[in-house]
Amino acid sequence: MANGNPGSGLQLRSLIKSSGELELSLAKVDIPDPAPDEILVRVEGSPINPSDLGLLLSAADMSTARASDGPVVTASVPKHFLPALAARIDQSMPVGNEGAGTVVAAGSDPAAQALLGKLVAGIGGAMYAQYRTLKAADALVLPPGATAVDGASCFVNPLTALGMVETMRREGHTALVHTAAASNLGQMLQKICLKDGVALVNIVRSAEQAKILTGIGAKHVLDSTSPGFVADLTDALAETGATLAFDAIGGGKLTSQILGAMEVALNRKAAVYSRYGSATHKQVYIYGGLDTGPTELVRSYGMSWGVGGWLLTYFLMKVAPAETQRLRQRVADELKTTFASHYTAEISLAEALNPEVIAAYNRRATGEKYLINPNKGLA
Repeated sequence: MANGNPGSGLQLRSLIKSSGELELSLAKVDIPDPAPDEILVRVEGSPINPSDLGLLLSAADMSTARASDGPVVTASVPKHFLPALAARIDQSMPVGNEGAGTVVAAGSDPAAQALLGKLVAGIGGAMYAQYRTLKAADALVLPPGATAVDGASCFVNPLTALGMVETMRREGHTALVHTAAASNLGQMLQKICLKDGVALVNIVRSAEQAKILTGIGAKHVLDSTSPGFVADLTDALAETGATLAFDAIGGGKLTSQILGAMEVALNRKAAVYSRYGSATHKQVYIYGGLDTGPTELVRSYGMSWGVGGWLLTYFLMKVAPAETQRLRQRVADELKTTFASHYTAEISLAEALNPEVIAAYNRRATGEKYLINPNKGLA
């Protein structure tokens, strides 16, 4: 077994103390040699996704963040959140869902040995670390010419966007609605829909965000802050026939507005009146929480509707391994086109613990995506 295992490396950790304090730190951890079916990856890029922030910062009030030597960052966690965090209290947890880098050591199995020196992407947590051990079978070999930056985000957002389209097909819908649609994920979804001939209604919150989507060919882009939003949404739904929406906002009235507009659009074509509303099922899946307030539902959309949660992990658990592999291969094939990611900044592990940098990536602003390179500035 060729072995480039350094023996130890730095890993970013998040700890919620029973005292009600968040502590972010860098821990030096031992790195065992890979098992026969494993590889050791030198991580060279790992994105900061909203799901990562949920673990990294949890419910802490980051306006109270303060730094000390180590580096260590601490912040207060409001007491009323602690009961919901009971399962992680006083446990130092590694962070980072996905990433990419170079295979520097491999187990004895031929499949693992074949990956030595290759650039691969992986998912599974603990990627905000200089080194990460993965199962060889779970690694995605990046195509020729790709870099770790290209491959760092090739799981969560791409597979989520593909999963949305697959869910549409599996549940018998023919078109989609997507909110917070100018995000990195939203742009991927628009490109998929253009390529696959799926009608997509994009909902954004500003003219600047709308311009991003029209620039890549989007036909239906609606600004939810516009006075004519609901009327424009209804027209777009009538034209596309969309009866399935994926909502990244979560809180507020947008979910209800979408369902209501779907009902009005369907009734435009109804031949017979029914006091129960349209029999066509209308569905909104909430997959994000940009607005953490209550989801407000005003029931004006008949009796055939649903609101639920949607998570990539659960979707992948439902599909056959061959289907998952097909989706992964599509990501690899279109890595620099449909699934290209762009980053505001590339930061080191130490920079990720700078309170000013934390404030920047915790804004979760559309068009701003940060990449951690755990080996930035190191030989």
